[in-house]
Amino acid sequence: MNRDRPEGLSAYIAVTAAYWAFMLTDGALRMLVLLHFHTLGFSPVQLAYLFVLYEIAGMVTNLCAGWIAARFGMTSTLYAGLGIQVVALLALAQLDPGWAIGVSVAFVMIVQGASGVAKDLAKMSSKSAVKILAPTEAGGLFRWVAILTGSKNAVKGLGFLLGAGLLATVGFVWAVLAMAAVLAVILVIVLIAMPPGLPKGRKGAKFSEVFSKSTNVNWLSAARVFLFGARDVWFVVGIPIYFYAVLSDGTEEGNRAAFFMIGTFMALWIILYGVVQAVAPRLLRAAERPEGELVHTARGWAWALAVIPATLTAAALASTEPQLWLTVTLVAGLLIFGAVFAVNSALHSYLILAFTKAERVTMDVGFYYMANAGGRLLGTVLSGLTYQAGGLPLMLGTATAMVALSALASGRLSLEDPQVTPV
Repeated sequence: MNRDRPEGLSAYIAVTAAYWAFMLTDGALRMLVLLHFHTLGFSPVQLAYLFVLYEIAGMVTNLCAGWIAARFGMTSTLYAGLGIQVVALLALAQLDPGWAIGVSVAFVMIVQGASGVAKDLAKMSSKSAVKILAPTEAGGLFRWVAILTGSKNAVKGLGFLLGAGLLATVGFVWAVLAMAAVLAVILVIVLIAMPPGLPKGRKGAKFSEVFSKSTNVNWLSAARVFLFGARDVWFVVGIPIYFYAVLSDGTEEGNRAAFFMIGTFMALWIILYGVVQAVAPRLLRAAERPEGELVHTARGWAWALAVIPATLTAAALASTEPQLWLTVTLVAGLLIFGAVFAVNSALHSYLILAFTKAERVTMDVGFYYMANAGGRLLGTVLSGLTYQAGGLPLMLGTATAMVALSALASGRLSLEDPQVTPV
């Protein structure tokens, strides 16, 4: 197709808008669940369990969604993701505070699993669409994928703030129901207004095609596992619970204030991450540099990222208990981590589309985001375990080791992969 046609841009805008709506509710839901169940007395490990099935579902979904989109079309998986999220939100509103903790954990895990399926159906569809719709000249692919990914993360950051704010004002149930209603309206609008421009699918697509023969796709997926594991090992449970311990005085008003401050930090982190992702092509001068240079840049940025959690680990080891200077250091350090992490993530998101071919884009993107979900799963489990077992030092030290592994995997990327036709 001609990627410069007006309907191509219209389809890109529609896909981006749908993805924004989804990620707003996804961010809000994560913050709602984390803070609500922490106030009910859940331990860090139990809180991590709430998100485990979410990430497992993401791995399975990404593996299958690439084939489903190739077989039935990208719009079908996008619509399915939005619809499943509405159902998951409505189900979560049925949670009864009187249930035993074990029953509550199991129920929320199942609902979060459905939400994980929804998220990765929407993500795979949106990211794959960029490969089809983006212009090829002057770094167009990197620019379009950076805008989609960066804006999505900024919106998700607002979702964290929204979730914390709704929990503190209208409560858990009404917050979930309000999000379900808004997302349902967005789904109807997208169903009616989606312009042409995306592939409708091909009947001959085989599930076995999901597994890539490209060395670059496989090494990049490995790098993605450890990159996102390094983020979620502190992001999911450890840091929010540490900040809650520092900020809350145990009263209802103190809890509400802590919710707002934690939600604000998490929102600012994600928004900063998204903004830097969006401008990453300019920071890296992508339009002026050959693709081979961008491939080798990924390793250097990963090693630069590893320095930050290593420094924070040293700071945590120097403090035996929560202190103001340590909290300020963590806030500043994690914001810097977010900016450098964003460049790494933007490079990965561009390279997976550069390495794949248009006829199998959903397959490779699905496989790559299966690795992404695997990293998030690993980070989620380790977030609760490392924080409970060794506090901040063990948690941040684990993040450092995982970034180093990501850098080693990135160092194996090459333009000499025979399966790859560079764009």
